[in-house]
Amino acid sequence: MLKPIYTISRIAEILNADAKLIDEQAFIQYLVIDSRSVLVPENSLFFALASHRNGHEFIPDAYHRGIRNFVITEEKYLSEYPDCNFIIVNDVLEALQKLATAHRNHFNLKTIGITGSNGKTIVKEWLYQLLAADYNIVRSPKSFNSQIGVPLSVWQIDVDHDLGIFEAGISAVDEMETLADIIRPEIGILTNIREAHAEGFNSKKEKLVEKLKLFKAADLLIYSPEYVSDISFKDLPGKKHFSWSTSQAADLRIIAVEPIEGNCYLQAIYQDREIECMLPFKDKASIENGMICWATLLALGYSPEQADQRLEKLSHVSMRLELKNGINQCSIIDDSYSADISSLAIALDFLNQQNQHPKKTVILSELFETGRDDLDLYTEIADLLAQKKVSRLIGIGPHISKYGELFKFETQFFDNTNAFVDAFPGLQFSHETVLVKGARRFDFGRISKLLTQKIHDTVLEIDLNAMVGNLQFYRSKIKPGVKIMAMVKAFSYGSGSFEIANLLQFHKVDYLAVAYADEGIALRKAGITLPIMVMSPEESAFEALIKYRLEPEIYSLEILNSFLNALSDYEFDYPIHIKIDSGMHRLGFDSDEIEKLLLLLSDSQRLNVKSIFSHLVASGEAEHDGFTQQQIEKFSLIASQLIAALGYKPLLHIANTSGISRWPNNQMDMVRLGIGLYGFDAALTNNRGLQTVMTLKTTVTQVKNLKAGETVGYSRRGVMPYGGKIATVKIGYADGYNRAFGNGVGKMLINGQLVPTIGSICMDMTMLDITGIDVKPGDEAIVFNQDHTIMQLAEDVGTIPYEILTNISQRVKRVYFYE
Repeated sequence: MLKPIYTISRIAEILNADAKLIDEQAFIQYLVIDSRSVLVPENSLFFALASHRNGHEFIPDAYHRGIRNFVITEEKYLSEYPDCNFIIVNDVLEALQKLATAHRNHFNLKTIGITGSNGKTIVKEWLYQLLAADYNIVRSPKSFNSQIGVPLSVWQIDVDHDLGIFEAGISAVDEMETLADIIRPEIGILTNIREAHAEGFNSKKEKLVEKLKLFKAADLLIYSPEYVSDISFKDLPGKKHFSWSTSQAADLRIIAVEPIEGNCYLQAIYQDREIECMLPFKDKASIENGMICWATLLALGYSPEQADQRLEKLSHVSMRLELKNGINQCSIIDDSYSADISSLAIALDFLNQQNQHPKKTVILSELFETGRDDLDLYTEIADLLAQKKVSRLIGIGPHISKYGELFKFETQFFDNTNAFVDAFPGLQFSHETVLVKGARRFDFGRISKLLTQKIHDTVLEIDLNAMVGNLQFYRSKIKPGVKIMAMVKAFSYGSGSFEIANLLQFHKVDYLAVAYADEGIALRKAGITLPIMVMSPEESAFEALIKYRLEPEIYSLEILNSFLNALSDYEFDYPIHIKIDSGMHRLGFDSDEIEKLLLLLSDSQRLNVKSIFSHLVASGEAEHDGFTQQQIEKFSLIASQLIAALGYKPLLHIANTSGISRWPNNQMDMVRLGIGLYGFDAALTNNRGLQTVMTLKTTVTQVKNLKAGETVGYSRRGVMPYGGKIATVKIGYADGYNRAFGNGVGKMLINGQLVPTIGSICMDMTMLDITGIDVKPGDEAIVFNQDHTIMQLAEDVGTIPYEILTNISQRVKRVYFYE
């Protein structure tokens, strides 16, 4: 079967849409939904999707980047860009899905569809590893499984593919049937059904029924009875079924699960005989996902012996990019587990988000199993790297080295990883951002270790995708046109500085706010160009503040006069922000100072009031709603007086995180989003709808068995009257783990079990009572995550999440994950 050729006119026919076409034969190869993610602009079609932001707003940026083909709903752009092709539709998302469906229907390849609550992406990647020897596989990039991600995944299908593996995720009812029509899975795999992502469903059963719609026309369904207990067997889709279970009768009945030196031995009954396999993992989630893969291989007709042979060779899958501090002031993006065109494009987009260093280096292995001619493949990669303005390429492998002349910028090539490692002492890496991306067989983990600063065994992991999800959550709550000021003071609540600011700038927040000028200066030096408000400007820092074009909060007549004195006679319309005290009584102008404030402002042409704002005291607490209303009314009155005197209208803002949620009618011109970005909002029950952004983890240093009556720690405060076992972990009060957590108040998760502290918290270490639990040195101890939450820690010691987060020491290394 020939690959379909898509001209813009052919796509208009498929969509049955009106079109204004300047060049009917424009060839379309790439579908683009993000104006910042453009590979080959002349062959790209931009879909102006309406989600949290109106995609039409980004048409100018897409045009600037060279795109001339668009799918839109707003016809005003026809006259604004007369040299472009436009397809006009009623619903852009529906058009994207319709095009993907038509593309899928052109092929008869075998297709596996995967859905569930957890494990979809890992199962997909492991099946790719297990089946790649027998099939040329196309699969979802990373975790592209949404209403947008599935069409983009299916669009990758080419004539050379004979197996597709696609995952589908939903967040509400009536979403799955569309994805089922796009994927058309012949084989269905159901992973577990848990409470994750359940906000859009009334019950677990409703979520299960909706997810099973993916398999409405499947020939084969692979599942566990434990996952589908809420419905009857007759309601299961699929012409044939293959079941697996650890607790009840099934086609694959697993009867033994035994950890063996970091691996896991499985024994099962299959077709009335005992079979076995070895998984090279020991954690619970990996074992469960491995069982699903085992069942899938058997259901597809592989022998137990073939399945065992392949499963024991499974490799770790990292679905997230890691951003770390590197040697010689470098930033290292570690994506050393996989290399293909789709994930390379994603990694390069993340590389381009980083503004802290002008030089950008890519260390890339050659790509395997693409089914493409090498010249064609590396020509596309060279064009892609050039499009993303990569400064230097270090290519590893004989194939990429052979086509080195295609790369028209600084390059170095090595035949293998060993050759790179041998040459490393003579290579120069300094003040640059380095993307390390390699196919699994190249063992690029060795390269990442060479480039990365030694990581303290206590690590704060920051999930950037979760932060973006929280940003979009609040965007969905604010009214059109309302701007967002993101609070990045106090090292972004302990999570980092330029790393978080880069992310927020990339996702187009309107303002940043820091506490002190030096925080803003650091962001400017790291390439942040967004407007930055400084909330506590100091007179001694005014000169530097002006030099770096930071915008001070003006909260008193004294600070206003001082700032005016610091401005040169040639400085006009310098941006400032006026703070009104509406009831916090911390900083801000009181009502009786407004007249003097107006006199100073009206006499000076050197100032431009960018915003007038105030701070709500208790916006998240219903018991204080009366006071909050008083604050809003007082602020509105004073702001109106200032606007009348100024003769122009600055931005008005009073709503903080909880104010966005509970006071939607008082969003004014801008809202200030702070702790909500990190997953906490006092106005939301159990932070419903928000994602956990940070995980603090450490490691076990030593395990000791103690006799009855022995004591633990300073002043012998930890007592074990009956003896037992303790573990020492590498975190203490110097890392920000408060001494109040000592003597059983604090708890940590080890191997899925919550264990209490024992004795006093030391400066660098903490002891845990692990009596009765299998723990060994090197095991991970979770201080907080999505299960053992910061909220719980704060309650345990009578404080708030802010304090827990901001107390985490700078010696605790931050690692940023991005999917």
